[in-house]
Amino acid sequence: MTSHSAPSAVSVDLRPVRRALLSVTDKTGLVEFARALAEHGVELVSTGGTAKALRDAGLGVKDISELTGFPEMLDGRVKTLHPKVHGGILHMRGNAEHVAAVKSHGIEPIDMVVVNLYAFEKTASKPGVAFADVIENIDIGGPSMVRSAAKNFEDVAIVTSTEDYGGLAEELASNKGSLTRATRWRLAKRAFGVTAAYDAGIATALESIEVPSGPAKFSGELPQTLRVIDPLTQTLRYGENPHQRAGLYIDGSGRGVAAVQQLQGKELSYNNLVDLDACWELVSEFDAATEAAVAIIKHTNPCGASTGKTVLEAYRRALEADPVSAFGGVIGVNREVDGEAADEIAKLFVEAIVAPSFTNEALERFAAKKNLRLVKIVPADTARVIKQVSGGFLVQDADRLRVTEAELKIVTQRSPTAEEMRALLFAWKVCKHVKSNAIVYARYSEGHGQTVGIGAGQMSRVDAAKFGAMKAVLPLKGTVAASDAFFPFPDGLETIAAAGATAVIQPGGSVKDADVIAAADRLGVAMALTGVRHFRHG
Repeated sequence: MTSHSAPSAVSVDLRPVRRALLSVTDKTGLVEFARALAEHGVELVSTGGTAKALRDAGLGVKDISELTGFPEMLDGRVKTLHPKVHGGILHMRGNAEHVAAVKSHGIEPIDMVVVNLYAFEKTASKPGVAFADVIENIDIGGPSMVRSAAKNFEDVAIVTSTEDYGGLAEELASNKGSLTRATRWRLAKRAFGVTAAYDAGIATALESIEVPSGPAKFSGELPQTLRVIDPLTQTLRYGENPHQRAGLYIDGSGRGVAAVQQLQGKELSYNNLVDLDACWELVSEFDAATEAAVAIIKHTNPCGASTGKTVLEAYRRALEADPVSAFGGVIGVNREVDGEAADEIAKLFVEAIVAPSFTNEALERFAAKKNLRLVKIVPADTARVIKQVSGGFLVQDADRLRVTEAELKIVTQRSPTAEEMRALLFAWKVCKHVKSNAIVYARYSEGHGQTVGIGAGQMSRVDAAKFGAMKAVLPLKGTVAASDAFFPFPDGLETIAAAGATAVIQPGGSVKDADVIAAADRLGVAMALTGVRHFRHG
């Protein structure tokens, strides 16, 4: 263990910033912050693309090679790993031996380090990414400088987030080019969180990669160590209820609901994000290249879902299924929202809309609804689902299993008609995203699927069948039904047939399957078995 003498009492709280080293991947706000530093006479030292960006903005910059007396080499792999960098950062200004040592070796103090790291998670999450690219995006010098500066926070400010630039510029202006100890400590704590999350992301990604060659092949095995240390990105107003605190943490991939780009509207709430995730997952079941899909979600359950030739057509059909429940809901769309669809959607009060993109015309139509949250999403292929239980976590593979018509087993005397089969496959996709026990009534008309009634979250399958029928606004006669798990007795099937459904899709596997199939034959109901269930408990 290294022993250090205590720093002197001189300027323990305020530390001037005279020299700053800047090396960033994310250059958001970089020039403005560097300009604010330069206004206080701070010497700017930088590397590669960061130095170029600062020079292009007219700022004076010293290259890292000028500081170290050693050129960048190995394609930039070695540039900041040098005693004149780490000595300048790590020496304690109140320790006479440290000060004498750096002076004897011509090492100049570095009072601020501005670093953000290679976007490793973004690279590792790219489909078909080459293994060599994954490895090359492991930052070495950046984390080393971050840890050095954070360890020596008494004398050095470590800046790892672009969000801190504005506040630091104001504090420097207020303190004549100095920062307080409280600020340096706050920055150091954030910095250690950044390096911890970064290393955890690398370890998790590499642990799942098979023997490396060519494209990175992920084994799909559960991680031996569960690492959940994503950084806090946003403190939310509250959680599910006003008395619960909540925050948003992101994994750094830049994908999925956690990383949506909000285009307008009020701040996203905890419940908004949960519902947005539910409806995006549902519409992602459908291929946007072949058909538009729209889901309207309330409290994580769909109240209406449909496909169509256009977003407008799909939206109208989804709304038609349950217009009362749709009020105040969240909408998911699997393709770009255009002005025509926006005109119609704007007539309904909804909390938020998520889609891959919005046309300029759509944005203009929605602009009048100031509180409406519009969010643009980059799809994420979530591999794992994590749920906290008291004392630990449950981890499972995401439910990505899909079935095709060829995989179905028809077990009744009557086979589904072509239209019934299309409706069954549609209903099965929707049912997967309804809380258990779940029954979905649906129909297929005008070439597209539409929900008619949804029974969600019931304690018995019979109640789910009854509730779904009760919720129906459109006629149930001639619909089909999907059940997320098997029928333990014929009564659920009989309830569905009595409501007017003519075909059913379900997993099968009950000890009473023969009785259920016999009831279907007696009632003239066609039945297809998937051999797969889709429970959704939370």
